[in-house]
Amino acid sequence: MPSGSEATRRAGGVLRLAALLAGAGLLLSFPALAPNPYILSAGITVLNYAVLSTAWSLVGGFTGYISLGHGALLGLGAYGTGLLITKAGLPSFVALAAAAAIVALLAVPVGFAALRVRGASFVIVSIALVLILLLVFQSWASFTGGSRGLVVPRPFPDLTRPEHHRVFFFLFAGLLAAALATWWAIDRSRFGLGLRAIREDEDKAQALGTPTFAFKLAVFVVSAAFTALGGGLYALWFGDLDPVFQFSVLTGAYMVLMALLGGVRHLFGPLLGALIVGWALEWFKLQYGDTPLHLVATGLLLGVVVMFMPDGVIPALSGLLARFRPGEASIREVTAAELPASQARGPRA
Repeated sequence: MPSGSEATRRAGGVLRLAALLAGAGLLLSFPALAPNPYILSAGITVLNYAVLSTAWSLVGGFTGYISLGHGALLGLGAYGTGLLITKAGLPSFVALAAAAAIVALLAVPVGFAALRVRGASFVIVSIALVLILLLVFQSWASFTGGSRGLVVPRPFPDLTRPEHHRVFFFLFAGLLAAALATWWAIDRSRFGLGLRAIREDEDKAQALGTPTFAFKLAVFVVSAAFTALGGGLYALWFGDLDPVFQFSVLTGAYMVLMALLGGVRHLFGPLLGALIVGWALEWFKLQYGDTPLHLVATGLLLGVVVMFMPDGVIPALSGLLARFRPGEASIREVTAAELPASQARGPRA
């Protein structure tokens, strides 16, 4: 017969699975529930933010390296996809995969340079990468379109606007599922254990034999690939690229904000942060138009979270729920049947 704590864990697992299935069902039914194409397009924007913040958390959440330069990877994925379609004549989704592969390859030398520094130096290097690429893509007008932008042909030209949105909603949902599955797999692997050791104390992890630089570089490349896929899929959906928007430090800051808001060390933390911040951004833009006031409102939201929920929403809610759970005694009787199992499990961290 299972012990009380084991039964509680099983019940918690069942509840988490039920919540996951309910959330997935609600997500997949959103296109049918959306009252108009604008709401559906806002949902796609939020899904894109969720993909990007989850991709960012592969680096920021596991290693603790705060990158504001993921906007550069996003822009490279978007422009790479658009240019491979318009200049090389590749089919839309072949161009998307090729652009993501190219960005992942480019992330290797970029990672070699950027990941050798830590803390504020790493943040500065990541910002510099965004600004350099912004200048390059603005100035190289004959190839990138410059400030005029780049128009990317639709992959499904025969679809109406609502049908176009509906198809891309499911494409973004599939990409988000792949990013979450990758996060989950890393979290439960020895690779993830090494990354968490880097986050807690990189020098000690290296002294204990963890190949810290190789681990950081590998997860940076994986993060870059997912960020590029998010940017490329956005290019196929939106169809109009502007270097000022695509290569934006602000976009990287949004990724950080969303991941930290939800809980950067939790699987669904970046997704929850994207839901809150993404919808808040859309609402603020409707209220204040294109004025900078929506940035002020977003900053105030961040300030409230940092003051009252510094570890994110999910840890705060988990701590609140833990107060209402019956606590276990620190010493209890262990039956002869339970003893071998407890010894096999070993001490908990």
